[in-house]
Amino acid sequence: YTHELGIQGMQKNLGLSDEQIVRKNNVDDTDALATQKAIQECIDEGCNIIFGTSWGYMDVMEQMAEEYPDIYFCHGTGYKSNGKNFTNYFGRIYQARYLSGIVAGMNTKTNKIGYVAAQDSSNSEVTGGIDAFAMGVASVNPDAEVYVKVTNSWYDPKAEEEASRKLLDMNCDVIAQHCDTVYPQTLAQQKGVYSIGYNSDMSKEAPEACLCSVIWNWSAYYTSAVQSVIDGTWDGSNYYGGMNENLVSITPIADFAAAATKEKVNMAKQQILSGKNGVFDGVIETNTGAEVGTAGKTLEDSVITGGINWYFKTVKVIE
Repeated sequence: YTHELGIQGMQKNLGLSDEQIVRKNNVDDTDALATQKAIQECIDEGCNIIFGTSWGYMDVMEQMAEEYPDIYFCHGTGYKSNGKNFTNYFGRIYQARYLSGIVAGMNTKTNKIGYVAAQDSSNSEVTGGIDAFAMGVASVNPDAEVYVKVTNSWYDPKAEEEASRKLLDMNCDVIAQHCDTVYPQTLAQQKGVYSIGYNSDMSKEAPEACLCSVIWNWSAYYTSAVQSVIDGTWDGSNYYGGMNENLVSITPIADFAAAATKEKVNMAKQQILSGKNGVFDGVIETNTGAEVGTAGKTLEDSVITGGINWYFKTVKVIE
């Protein structure tokens, strides 16, 4: 949904007609043949640049970029690229996760915060988001703990519902998520506790529970990428924008949030925007007692995108 909004924003920003955009929706990212067919159809219809918006499209896009060197292929999330016509794009969503952690930490009363996660610690995107969130919580409430329930699927309604119920039954009174259904939001509202949304503004699903949502503004990237093709300035570089590029953010904080929540978030946001807070700064203690990072330095982007396979000290993974 947010990728679609991004494409619409790009179209408006650049004045493109509907005929200039080809969409292939509901293509199963675990089906390589279906992915290849969809991409081939885009090529046959004359597309100059093709965006793949799901993790599982990566390998097929890599292969087809080699077959069609004059077409630009851009893969969202993932990690592969060739520096020429196959690039990777993602964003510093951990910055917004950190801010949402501050919101959660300011609004929990039980000091138990739940988090429904699509993947386990082998996936740095999900794990880094959990860690950034937990670090945001700890920055304002060091007594709070973050309980993570992993579904092992990017989209599994039944598992996400079960995970949400389990966390709520454990007395978690704020539920965050990196999963694709609204169960963490709607079930939190049913129980009379709080939630933190993801991807798009989820206050419409749970207006009485949703404190804020961590959101993407993909038009920032899509506009710049397509403009570079139009201008002939494409350089084959990967894209990794953040709050400074207006790619990631959080929605306005709910009026029913605890006093001083907005003030704390605004202070932290300014520190991130100015570069004073890189989130993954200095020496960080994990939940095994080990330490990562170096004093006075921030983890490199390559580590953040592909090497965070540990949990912050306040994170507890439940079975």
